[in-house]
Amino acid sequence: MCRLMAYKGTPILLDELLYKPKNSLINQSINAKELEEPLNGDGFGVGWYTQAISPEPATFVSLNPAWSNRNLRNLAPKIQSDCLVAHVRAASVGEVSEANCHPFQYNELLMAHNGGVENFSKIKRELRSGLTDPIYNWIKGQTDSEHIFATLVNRIYFENKSITPESVTEAFEYTFQQVKNLMVKKGIHEEAYLNMVVTDGHFIVATRYVTDPKEEPLTLYHSEGSRYVVEDGVTRMEAPKDDDEAVLIVSEKLTEGNHWTIIPKNHFVIVEEDLNVRIKPIHA
Repeated sequence: MCRLMAYKGTPILLDELLYKPKNSLINQSINAKELEEPLNGDGFGVGWYTQAISPEPATFVSLNPAWSNRNLRNLAPKIQSDCLVAHVRAASVGEVSEANCHPFQYNELLMAHNGGVENFSKIKRELRSGLTDPIYNWIKGQTDSEHIFATLVNRIYFENKSITPESVTEAFEYTFQQVKNLMVKKGIHEEAYLNMVVTDGHFIVATRYVTDPKEEPLTLYHSEGSRYVVEDGVTRMEAPKDDDEAVLIVSEKLTEGNHWTIIPKNHFVIVEEDLNVRIKPIHA
């Protein structure tokens, strides 16, 4: 079912997030704590922003397991960013290939997904049919995740025509409703799990969502505070030094502690550019 994380705040080394916490994303790739299947070894990816160079993020994906990738281990202590998204994959829809590794990028947007749509092949053709040519031709992989992101991007760029937290939340609601309508039309009765995170480097919008209101979504937490610190594998938020601030969104708590808050069922968590955090219901 995959694991993901997103960070927005004071610039931080990737190593501090990906490796150092006791239950880091790298550890979750081999021993996830909040999934029945602990392995997420079908590839990984990380995307990060350096706004002084480009508004578009850099991405690094690999079909190798995250726990054994020497390049990531070497790069993580040497890359610093104020906004990043990382993901470890347990393949469901789509083969194990770099084209199917998250996060997916379209211009300045990054997206990662934890979950899936059962029998996605039944709705894939119709979901693609609503896309404009630029978005249709942009799709490179086979996953339900990339196709859902394509529908979201199509709505943002060609209907809303602006990239704001409001346009992204509206596009999410539109996209989730499209998926639900097609599932009903094609007789798919299994619930779809849609924990997703989207960012443009300035703000983050994440969802904790399941299509069947009687079911519980997959776990998704956020932690907000002044300064993100890792010591001996333990993460915590401390009092600020100068203007330090940080917000984390994770599939699993990186360590034990009461600074992790579960996002309510079928709700958005929105991290504004000033790091203000809002929680609002998803109407889909």
